[in-house]
Amino acid sequence: IAVALGGRAAEDIIFPTVTTSAGDDLARATKLARAMVTQYGMSDTMGPVTYGKKEELVFLGKEIGEHKNYSESSARTIDLEVRNIVGEAYASAKKTLSSNRDRLAAVANLLLTEETIDRATFNALFTQP
Repeated sequence: IAVALGGRAAEDIIFPTVTTSAGDDLARATKLARAMVTQYGMSDTMGPVTYGKKEELVFLGKEIGEHKNYSESSARTIDLEVRNIVGEAYASAKKTLSSNRDRLAAVANLLLTEETIDRATFNALFTQP
């Protein structure tokens, strides 16, 4: 999740305002965090339980629906857990990028001229003193 939020964190570090460019990354990170809590039992607060029942709905072009089988109180707790997971991942991404700001700048500058870089080139930026 922290990797998915890296673009948004880098933007927040470098520029004074955050734009909508990381919207898809944020949506994916949130979706994964919600799955961690509701499907994979990866929340200490909610426990090793799944929430929400997926149902096959093969009409009107909709393949899968989700039935809410939990209380409003549980829904609020799920939302809070998701917010905490995403928030902690974002803080981790921002801390990592802030402590490696020189390398962040080097990658950004190289991408401005090269557009894409391969793994060896990327890794070389991190092995230089």
